[in-house]
Amino acid sequence: MGADQRRYGIIGVGMMGREHMINLAHLDGASVVCVADPHLPSQQSAIDLASEYNWPLQVFSTHHELLESGLCDIVVVSTPNVTHYQILMDIINHPKPHHILVEKPLCTKVEHCKKVIAAAKERPDILVQVGLEYRYMPPIAKIIKEVKSGVIGRVWMVAIREHRFPFLVKVHNWNRFNVNTGGTLVEKCCHFFDLMNLIVEANPVRVMASGSHDVNHKDEEYDGKVPDIIDNAYVIVEYDNGSRAMLDLCMFAEGGKNEQEICVVGDIGKGEAFVPESIVRIGTRTGRQAGVQTIEAHDDRVKFKGLHHGSSYLEHLEFLDAIRRKSSKATTISLQEGLVSVAVGVAAQLSIEKGQFVTIKEVLEENYH
Repeated sequence: MGADQRRYGIIGVGMMGREHMINLAHLDGASVVCVADPHLPSQQSAIDLASEYNWPLQVFSTHHELLESGLCDIVVVSTPNVTHYQILMDIINHPKPHHILVEKPLCTKVEHCKKVIAAAKERPDILVQVGLEYRYMPPIAKIIKEVKSGVIGRVWMVAIREHRFPFLVKVHNWNRFNVNTGGTLVEKCCHFFDLMNLIVEANPVRVMASGSHDVNHKDEEYDGKVPDIIDNAYVIVEYDNGSRAMLDLCMFAEGGKNEQEICVVGDIGKGEAFVPESIVRIGTRTGRQAGVQTIEAHDDRVKFKGLHHGSSYLEHLEFLDAIRRKSSKATTISLQEGLVSVAVGVAAQLSIEKGQFVTIKEVLEENYH
């Protein structure tokens, strides 16, 4: 193994864990040397995948065994959401430093996110990145770049639509229940709240949501329980600079050309991004419809598109670069950003339950019980 070759361990090798393995196989200077998962079929799938890349793979049943092995320098956490907190605390508190890429959401509870942040502050020898990779999707990255250039002026409104297929089947169907996921607006939509925060560049202060469980998984039953995750919602987020953002989520809407559509409106113009069409449109109020510019978005650095249009590859590329530069100020996604994206999701879930606005302050201070 070369001097600059980095050794990765994957904790949780279900569908997303194996997706990380494939992305890392396309990344120069990365090799997966060990995995941990108690699920035997997932272990075997990881072994089969590693053989395709001629990786000699050490397999463990628990993350404790993986950490004690000393085999890896970087750990990817891609386990069920509800397990993130304890696994992260075990990695951060381990004597041997391991850099960490943790799948979204950071944790399912705000209090757990805050404890992880506090623990990580005591370990300046490690970098921790949250897997909010949607910001790396080429059309999304392009519209963010255009907005930040000032071409549409001061941002006042952001609208994100995700119309997609239902949640996929996961190991033991863990993603069918709020107790395991944090709720759909945490599990899935932390991506979009992160994008809103990034684009608006202000602090979210108040959330109002309306949503329900209307169509998907209603005929399923696991251990006598019917899934309780919502499958559609509208969410409004207000910011401390006066800007507003809105999410339109529907998970029984496969019959469309694009899965994600992002619209950003400023005082002098408007930008739109479409995924997977990978198109960005930029226009100004003075140019009107005739002046709208259409841009095909792509990133030549992408060597593997995978399940997320190249964003997972770029996420790993950026994180590995940050590790090599030993810089916490590199282009990683911080724990604080992970916390805020979860807090907005928690507030949205609570707003649906209460039928009223929920403030981010009460969520962060945990005064909502």
